[in-house]
Amino acid sequence: MDFSLEPLTLNESTFLLLSKIIQERTGLNYRQDQKDLLVHKLSPRVLELGLSSFLDYYYLLKYDEDAEIEWLALMDTLSVPESFFWREFDQIKALVDVLIPKYLAKYNIPARIWCAATATGEEPLTIAMAVKEAGLYFSDVEINATDASEKVLAHAKKGLYREHSFRNLSEYLKLKYFTQEKLGWRIEPILHQQINWDRVNLLEESEVRKYAAVPFIFCRNVFIYFSEETIKKTVRLFYESMPEEGYLFVSSSESLLKITNDFTLEEIGGALVYVKR
Repeated sequence: MDFSLEPLTLNESTFLLLSKIIQERTGLNYRQDQKDLLVHKLSPRVLELGLSSFLDYYYLLKYDEDAEIEWLALMDTLSVPESFFWREFDQIKALVDVLIPKYLAKYNIPARIWCAATATGEEPLTIAMAVKEAGLYFSDVEINATDASEKVLAHAKKGLYREHSFRNLSEYLKLKYFTQEKLGWRIEPILHQQINWDRVNLLEESEVRKYAAVPFIFCRNVFIYFSEETIKKTVRLFYESMPEEGYLFVSSSESLLKITNDFTLEEIGGALVYVKR
C-alpha cells in the first residue's frame, strides 16, 4: 500500500503519547493547539520510514532497537533554525564592552562563552565579530556553540550564508567579514575557526554539564518552545554548573522571573541579563 497517498491523522491519545515522549527527550512542548503543527512536521518522516500511523512511530521511538538513531533524525525534523546576524545585539554589546573586559581584569583567564542553541551559527559568529570589533583578542575568549540538531550544525560548520541571515547586519560588516561565493556569503575563516561546534541536547544532563561550567551562557529563543517544568530543570542545571559569577542571556521575549530565583535580572551596559550571585 502506498501510504503517501493517504494523509496521516493524529488522534488525541496518540498525540498525548507523542507529545509527552518528545517533551521528555527534547524539551520541546507541543500544546493541544499545536497538534496540526506536529502532524505537519512528522508526517514526511513517518511516511519516509514506511509506517502507517503515528502510533507506529511512537512505538519506534520508545521501543525499537534503532530508536537512538531515529531520535537524531527527529531532532533535525523538529529543529527551528531561525537565526540571523546581529540579533538582539544589545546583549552581545554588553558582553564585549563591559562583561568580558571586567572578567579578564578580575580573573586574568580566558572568558569562556557557550551558545547553547546555536542553530545555523549566526549567534556565535556575531559574538566573534563583536569581539574583534571591540578590539579584544581571540586568545582571551573561548566560544563554544552547540545544538541538538546535526542538520543545523552541519550548516553552521560550512560557514556559508544567504541573504536572509544578513537582514540586521550592516553592509560594512558584511563586506568586512564575508566573501561572496556562487551559493552565498562565506564567513572569514579566521572567525569561523574561533568557534568550537558540538551537538548537545539540553535535556541530557551530562552533555549540558560539559559546557555549562562557564561564566557566560547564551540560551536565547529556546525557552519559548519549552514547558515551564523543562525551563526550570534546564536553568537549574545551568545554575549548578556555572561559576559563582555567571551571566545567562535569554531572549527579551523569555522571562525567567516567575520561574526561578537562581538568577537576578540586572541591567548591564544597556542590556538585561540574568546574573548568578
